[in-house]
Amino acid sequence: MTPPVKDWTLGNILATSSAYWQGCTLQAGVRLQLFTALEGGNDKTVDELSGELDVDRRGLEHLCNALTAMGLLCRSGAGYRNSEAASTFLCKNSPTYKGQIILHHHNLVDAWAQLHTAVKEGCPVQERFTSEEEDRENFLLGMFNLAMDNAPRLVPQIDLTGRSHLLDLGGGPGTYAIHFCQANSSLAATIFDRSTTEPFARRIVDQFELGDRIDFISGDFTRDSIGGGPYDVAWLSHILHSNGPEECQQLIHKTVAAMAPGGLILIQDFILENSKYAPLFPALFSLNMLVNNPEGRCYSEEEIFAMLKNAGVSEISRHPFHGPNDAGIISGVVAEKG
Repeated sequence: MTPPVKDWTLGNILATSSAYWQGCTLQAGVRLQLFTALEGGNDKTVDELSGELDVDRRGLEHLCNALTAMGLLCRSGAGYRNSEAASTFLCKNSPTYKGQIILHHHNLVDAWAQLHTAVKEGCPVQERFTSEEEDRENFLLGMFNLAMDNAPRLVPQIDLTGRSHLLDLGGGPGTYAIHFCQANSSLAATIFDRSTTEPFARRIVDQFELGDRIDFISGDFTRDSIGGGPYDVAWLSHILHSNGPEECQQLIHKTVAAMAPGGLILIQDFILENSKYAPLFPALFSLNMLVNNPEGRCYSEEEIFAMLKNAGVSEISRHPFHGPNDAGIISGVVAEKG
């Protein structure tokens, strides 16, 4: 179905072209820890903040005014304080802090600024201005932030009754494995991800006191076999979009091979309509893959259905769950192996 045509005016066009200004303003506030410095209830002047944060007074005043215009800061007299949203999501001492995913978005700005070159050449532009270690930390913590919001809503909608061993493939910090185990007392889980992720994942699992039920296997699922099975449920969350179509098909085949007959395979991703030009976020996210990944993109429902069918999966269906940014779930059952 063709999306409705937007009434594009010159104002809309200019606002869209400069929309990254607000994103960069927000990211600068998080990166400088401005919101954390303002937490505590007392208004602070630019002079107080510039000394505390060791930043230029003129630059900080412009930043505070812009964040106030955006509604993230409030001004009273000469002082500034956080809005409720800033206190909730942008202060490091808040249990619902989302700064890491915002810093991950900041790390992507350099690549997106070169989108025209990536489109022309059909591949990522490699120049970056942040370190690999910083990128990895912000990505893992950012994914943890998002999954901690999403998993409590999603997990109760997935029936794992009678299932005993879950594979969290490319599971990063294991947020979903943790929530699935919390909701299913007889379930154990294995996180399969790169060795660089293991220390972070084990630390998070230990925080939830699930180290006796969740283990970790180090490996590269694009090259290595998946050990630790057979599994009777597999969870593949937001990993297809990082791979090309042939790699995705191989990955699903590999996952199915590690599963027991009758096992449930669950794929969560930003799923496109079959037209591929809707919804908006998955369509834009394919461009995000273009500037950062040699072959990755978002896939349509019919493409994922076909991959599962080609791997011998039956009873394929779209789950009614609808997550943030048009994330959806497709499931199927592993057939008897002959």
